Amino acid sequence: MATASVSASAPAVSSEAVEEKFALITRNLQETLGAEAMKSVLAERDLKVYWGTATTGRPHVAYFVPMCKLADFLRAGCKVTVLFADLHAYLDNQKAPWDLLKLRVQYYEIIIKAMLESIGVSTDKLEFVRGTDYQLSEAYILDMFRLSTTVTEHDAKKAGAEVVKQVEHPLLSGLLYPGLQALDEEYLKVDAQFGGVDQRKIFTYAEKYLPQLGYKKRIHMMNPMVPGLTGGKMSSSDADSKIDMLDSAADVKKKIRKAFCEEGNVNNGVLMFIKYVLIPVSGREEFIIRREEKHGGDLSFPSYQALEDAFARKEVYPLDLKNAVTDELNKLMEPIRRKFADSAELTELLHSAYPESIKKGAASGAKGGAAAAAAAEGGSAKAASAKAAKQTAAKAPERAVDFSRLDMRVGRIVTATMHPEADKLYLETVDVGEAEPRTVVSGLAGKVPLEEMQDRLAVLLCNLKPANMRGVKSHAMVMCAVGEDGTTEVLTPPADCAPGDRVFVPGYENEKCGAPDQVLNPKKKVYEQIQPDLKTLDDKTAGYKDLPWQTAKGPVVAQTLSGAVIR
Repeated sequence: MATASVSASAPAVSSEAVEEKFALITRNLQETLGAEAMKSVLAERDLKVYWGTATTGRPHVAYFVPMCKLADFLRAGCKVTVLFADLHAYLDNQKAPWDLLKLRVQYYEIIIKAMLESIGVSTDKLEFVRGTDYQLSEAYILDMFRLSTTVTEHDAKKAGAEVVKQVEHPLLSGLLYPGLQALDEEYLKVDAQFGGVDQRKIFTYAEKYLPQLGYKKRIHMMNPMVPGLTGGKMSSSDADSKIDMLDSAADVKKKIRKAFCEEGNVNNGVLMFIKYVLIPVSGREEFIIRREEKHGGDLSFPSYQALEDAFARKEVYPLDLKNAVTDELNKLMEPIRRKFADSAELTELLHSAYPESIKKGAASGAKGGAAAAAAAEGGSAKAASAKAAKQTAAKAPERAVDFSRLDMRVGRIVTATMHPEADKLYLETVDVGEAEPRTVVSGLAGKVPLEEMQDRLAVLLCNLKPANMRGVKSHAMVMCAVGEDGTTEVLTPPADCAPGDRVFVPGYENEKCGAPDQVLNPKKKVYEQIQPDLKTLDDKTAGYKDLPWQTAKGPVVAQTLSGAVIR
């Protein structure tokens, strides 16, 4: 009776208003789980939404994509909570101790507020929460224990497969990660959680297990995986792959100039940034490319689709598109750069939270630590870095050249098409367990039917140096068995593997021999020395020196070829 009384007294929300808010909340999303439940809430009150981010590497311009959706939520009247997931960061990034994570939470809050302000969003309407403010409470911890009595190891590992770094022998911390994210929905008292589509398995995990604890199932909204501006994944740990929020205007221009943006090919991060950031931020559908009169004058497009169609018809030159994105992105970034440039306190926070930032581009570890120490003592960071690198190299023993040097992973080929400039190459989008899929070019046209390349599992060598193949940079290699007559078969991992699962050889496990090379040095011919020992065995299992390639789910195999070369 009380519920009916409340509903009767609550102001009615018209169906038109509900549909208008629903359209704004869900625009540009790839998927929404619980759309009808969302409409039911909107018919009674405003939606409560949360978005979380683990405070690990420095935020980069790809963060503008979720920021634009937060702006949509706020315009639709949603109550929005931003979670700075410091406990998640600790579980997923053991290199960051607690004292460093506390500083990084501060840096994240300042940067994200500055990003929202740069796109015209008032942060007064947002609530910012630190994970450890409530995740260390007695009630939360007891719920974690309760959850552990219902969740299977298989479900926990599967849920984190897309977002937690996958290793052959996973740590318990990675299995806890999805449970924390599920419980956050209850403890933040929200109706919905927002994230990338790479979070989908965690979202369905939450929908399955929260009701088993007596908590309601939440709504889940997912952004698509948007390609990075520089071609592949925008990684916080790779300075060359990302555009940092504090990069100079000149650095932004240089990095976007290098971005993959092939004429006529609409599958590129430059166009996607326009679609998911620049047009939503502008508040209008029209997009204008500014050009000098001597180059034909400005180009105006009434909608993103009109721009994409014109680009597909090769009526828009890639450099014009890149210049337009460079100009608009620098406009968004300038207030953020100025905020830090004008504050010695913020600069000090940056250097304390990310010591390697004292020397621009310095790697973490001994080299970055030496540079930071030298700078702190008034010495030369450059000289200290060089000295540390030289000392480290001198002390390091020469590592054996074997299978453990290869970053071999299970991947899912999401799409495969003909290369627009070559009739013997395929152009593939491949999920290898990272935040964004990789672009891969394979010389398999005419050898493996195109239909066999679609939506399938494969094994990919992920640490070759990226190579330009007819104008497209390839970021991995699809591994195949090749018979003496040229018959070619894509190697197949077990069907229940997940993208990112490690492929290993018994006796050459990374835990025993060391991590794979970050990038195989082409000058040292590491892969070329290993490749002659890669062959399929008598039972068609992929092999290295007569030992089978394994995953946690079983061996990697060829369809019919035994004794075949693998390359």
